Amino acid sequence: MVLVSTLNGLRCRECGRSYEPRALHVCEFCFGPLEAHFNYKEIRSRVSRDSIAAGPATLWRYADLLPVDGSWDTTWPVGLTPLQQAHNLGDRLGLRNLYIKNDTVNPTFSFKDRVVAVAVAKARELGFKTFACASTGNLAGAVAAAGARHGMDTYVFLPADIELGKVRGAAVYGASIVAVDGTYDELNRLCSEIADVYSWAFCNINVRPYYAEGSKTLAFEVVEQLGWQAPDHIVAPIASGSLYTKIGKGLRELVDVGLLEEQGTRIHGAQGDGCAPVAEAYARGSMTYRAVRTPQTIAKSLAIGNPADGFYSLKLAKECAGVIDAVSDSEIVSGIRLLAETEGVFAETAGGVTIGTLKHLVDNGTIGHDDLTVAVITGNGLKTQEVIDTAIATS
Repeated sequence: MVLVSTLNGLRCRECGRSYEPRALHVCEFCFGPLEAHFNYKEIRSRVSRDSIAAGPATLWRYADLLPVDGSWDTTWPVGLTPLQQAHNLGDRLGLRNLYIKNDTVNPTFSFKDRVVAVAVAKARELGFKTFACASTGNLAGAVAAAGARHGMDTYVFLPADIELGKVRGAAVYGASIVAVDGTYDELNRLCSEIADVYSWAFCNINVRPYYAEGSKTLAFEVVEQLGWQAPDHIVAPIASGSLYTKIGKGLRELVDVGLLEEQGTRIHGAQGDGCAPVAEAYARGSMTYRAVRTPQTIAKSLAIGNPADGFYSLKLAKECAGVIDAVSDSEIVSGIRLLAETEGVFAETAGGVTIGTLKHLVDNGTIGHDDLTVAVITGNGLKTQEVIDTAIATS
């Protein structure tokens, strides 16, 4: 029996126009961003909690909710990362039901393995031979590893001032590394031009609608690991805003396909003070963010001054009563150390941003002491060791 594809195609998030599933990320009519659109009736007819539990111990247990029709890598252990109850950290912060979603243990030590697993499967399905990305660091390693694993020519484009550990983390897999003297936003514009000229699959440009769907699996896993219960709060970092918004989409989809009866999770976003366009707009009560031309933050993996999903992040925060906050460099370092000292999890700077924001939300009463809360830790601290050198030396 041939199963009906669960992917209807692509749909513009602004004007609603539909497109066939191809390498396209911008609406040809209004230039709005495209998003994968699914046949939820078909998914509901074939998916259940039991069928998911019987699936692989990877993100592909949710294959019916992902935009790939087959040929994914069944042996690459991406996803189904630990949801760790954080008693010690909870005691320090005054939270009785705190969990850490620990994505530091993915194959290249960040959540980017999730989005790349989906992107590379779709790129191969669409017939691409070259795999590429514009990256602030973690994505470079994930793309380089996936390209090597699938025998694709692989190129990663990085800002020249990125942490050395993240350059090593891409170079070791044999990818061609291109360092660009400029900000991530300038780098991204360059890669958009290259994608137009060459037949390359840029996972976060021309195959972005598929790539972004990988982030939903964080929401799927959290709910499943909590015994098919949605938490009261999720705290996640914001760079482009794709992770933040797709967590929201993932929770909605679980209701749409009958895996959850309802959910009312408040999803909170976290940024670093030196590049916090979404948090700054939230603080002003505006739905329009101001792009940051020159990011100044140690959280380089979040340093996207003109976030593609900035507006949609603000929209989601409004819909779910979420808060989008920012923390200083010193709070980022303190957050890294606090998580390591209490839970034995060494996070990179984005994790410090998440923990720093979590502390703000507890201190200001947004998160209550008994609320079921999940903090998303997206990357391993071995990638950004230099940021804690001074703090450790003086402690």
